[in-house]
Amino acid sequence: MNHQRHTTRSNPEHRNGGQARSRWWAAGLAGATGLALTAAAVTTLTAAPGGEGVGHAAVVDDQLGQPKGTRVPCDTSRLIAEITRANARGGAVLDLAEGCTYLLTADLDGAGLPAITTPITLNGGKNTTLKRSAAADDFRILTVNANGRLTLNHLTVTGGRLSGDNDGGGILINPGGGATVRKSKIVENVSSGGDAGGIANIGGVLHIEHSDLSRNAAANIGGGIFSIGTLAIDKSRLDANTALTGGALTISGQLTVTRSELVGHQASEGGAIFLLGGVTGTIADTRIEENTTTGFGGSAVAGGPLQLTMSRVTIAANTAAGTGQSAIFLQGGALLVEDSVIKDNVGVNGGGIHNLGTLTLLRTKVTGNQATESGGGIFNGSVGALTLLRTKVVENVAGTDGGGIFNEIGGTVDLSSATGTTVVKNRPDNCVNVPTCQG
Repeated sequence: MNHQRHTTRSNPEHRNGGQARSRWWAAGLAGATGLALTAAAVTTLTAAPGGEGVGHAAVVDDQLGQPKGTRVPCDTSRLIAEITRANARGGAVLDLAEGCTYLLTADLDGAGLPAITTPITLNGGKNTTLKRSAAADDFRILTVNANGRLTLNHLTVTGGRLSGDNDGGGILINPGGGATVRKSKIVENVSSGGDAGGIANIGGVLHIEHSDLSRNAAANIGGGIFSIGTLAIDKSRLDANTALTGGALTISGQLTVTRSELVGHQASEGGAIFLLGGVTGTIADTRIEENTTTGFGGSAVAGGPLQLTMSRVTIAANTAAGTGQSAIFLQGGALLVEDSVIKDNVGVNGGGIHNLGTLTLLRTKVTGNQATESGGGIFNGSVGALTLLRTKVVENVAGTDGGGIFNEIGGTVDLSSATGTTVVKNRPDNCVNVPTCQG
């Protein structure tokens, strides 16, 4: 992948791009990242004010709630010059013009704007847009290199397009870099031969707040975002992104998603989310709905060693079409789902869940899911360990058997009926190979 230097034609760092991606996959599935989620790791990235360096206190615009800085008129050449100056002087806050589309026409080492190498804030306003010209060569909009700290406020990033084995159609964050995307839109960016249509975070830190990532596309993984590093998403919407794997997100590393929506994505595996090995974190107060896959995991695939908690999530109306398997496909690792609803999903073996790992459902309702074969609510595989605590599995339907829960020989299911778990009103039966379950 293009890390420190980026060109769209002859970057020598892309000659082994396929091998690098294979290494990422292998490392992810082996849990080689070994990263743990800590409060200290999710670091707030703050840019320096108006080119005065990093040691001065920021002046805040009361109306937009963002730091004031140097005004940049609606002139792309001026914006390029101001970013170049900010990099040379150790950072800046730049106030872009409202109602302006900064149309990018030149490829500056793989991006339409100079690479960010210091703390730089770009403040926009109503209808402020950074856009690649449709007539220009292929390039992304922004690159953040080591020591770069990019903050976007009230901006739209669109039209980025990469050909060949290049990542991050809209934004690329290289190792040691970081970005905060706040009240912004990352829309309609494409990586036609690589990963991450919207944002690629390759070993950096990415925060997304009150933002919209929609209609981005990647040929390989991570239609909206591909992240190896730290990713935190809050009060944001990811909508209608597409990829081969992980329509919205493909992740390895530290993950926090809160108060957000992931809806309407398409992928061959992991309609919305594909979790590589080594993922640690939480998804909370979030809707994952109406995503589609033709393979595993209409809403999400969780593979390899991981430690993930889903709290107060709604996973609904996701479809694993064709030979697809379930809304949630847990391939390995440990997943806790608590105080959540898994409903109205469709799959083949497992309408709601297909479990090959260690899965605990706590105070969760699994209802209205359909499997064309077995396990309308839950399909527990031969290596799966399933525990249900104060959980309801009701009114699910299977085409053959195990309307509520189907347990393959070798798998273990603990209903913990004493805690109030109920498996009832499923068709054509409630359970197969589950001791203590009323068939």
